[in-house]
Amino acid sequence: MRALTRALHLDMVLLSGLVFLMLVGLVALYSASGESIDTLYRQAVRLGVAFTALLVMAQIPADNLKRWSPWIYAMGIGLLVVVLVMGEMGKGAQRWLDLGVVRFQPSELMKLAVPMMVAWYLADRPLPPRLWEVVAAGLLALVPMLLIARQPDLGTALLVGAAGLLVVFLAGIRWRIIVGLSALALVALPVLWHFMRPYQRQRVLTLLNPESDPLGAGYHIIQSKIAIGSGGFYGKGWLNGTQSQLEFLPERSTDFIFAVYAEEFGLLGVLLMLSLYALVILRGLYIAVKAQEAYARLLAGSISLTFFVYLFVNTGMVTGLLPVVGVPLPLVSYGGTSMVTLLAAFGILMSIHSHRRLLAR
Repeated sequence: MRALTRALHLDMVLLSGLVFLMLVGLVALYSASGESIDTLYRQAVRLGVAFTALLVMAQIPADNLKRWSPWIYAMGIGLLVVVLVMGEMGKGAQRWLDLGVVRFQPSELMKLAVPMMVAWYLADRPLPPRLWEVVAAGLLALVPMLLIARQPDLGTALLVGAAGLLVVFLAGIRWRIIVGLSALALVALPVLWHFMRPYQRQRVLTLLNPESDPLGAGYHIIQSKIAIGSGGFYGKGWLNGTQSQLEFLPERSTDFIFAVYAEEFGLLGVLLMLSLYALVILRGLYIAVKAQEAYARLLAGSISLTFFVYLFVNTGMVTGLLPVVGVPLPLVSYGGTSMVTLLAAFGILMSIHSHRRLLAR
């Protein structure tokens, strides 16, 4: 078994954490979908496709990814422009491209392309980066952010931007630059508020006082908090969650699946899930620390911390700590394109680690 995983450039610690998380996701999804075997089968097929993407990416050395980064980034920008011109509508947003054989969201590609491009830009420059290099790296992340926000998809836009900015942070940005950029961001908040769509503003206002509209904008958060709180320490038991089974909880298979899981498995189950997430994140950071080259180190660190951001945003959203932005729970929520992107990213992590060990011999 060890020889096989070594030949396939797989990291067993990371792979074990991912597999257990996906199994937890299937258990939660079966309940959240109303015990739908069809939904479970479709998710299993998507997991199979995503795992294939992991295997493929694990075989590609980081040096090749570095050379391809500008081309992947340029292709992603081009696809985002195509989406704005002729993309398909879905749930009030123009995010999809239909190629006949497959229908996908190009914005998901940018979750990988942006950190790859920013890491490529900074890797061969003296670190920590100078102010103008930080600005240039920020622009590389800002362009796809704006294109994705136009779809509109504010949640994905923020995640893409975070992936790029994490690379800059890991490159050793000076504290005075961090303070200056933070002050600039605070000044820009009124401008951002002006350009936000009415429903996006409503989400922020609902966060501050969800009880102001309990049957409208605040319904999601209120029902989610009821589900999580009613789970107690041990939970109500698998398939016994009242909020999900009686359909009080909206979007229970996607954005709010954490609330379904917390109601049925309680605090104990939540701690188990978070332990698996911690295993994956810490292993990713370990791989980043052990990487031999700046590009691989920056990219691996960004992938690991971005995965943490996904987890933080989703759990913060369903517990009422953050606005509802439509970010799924990674590796657990029902979905296709995002699952492929995530496992492809972890394939990159495994490639960085396994090829490092081969070079070290």
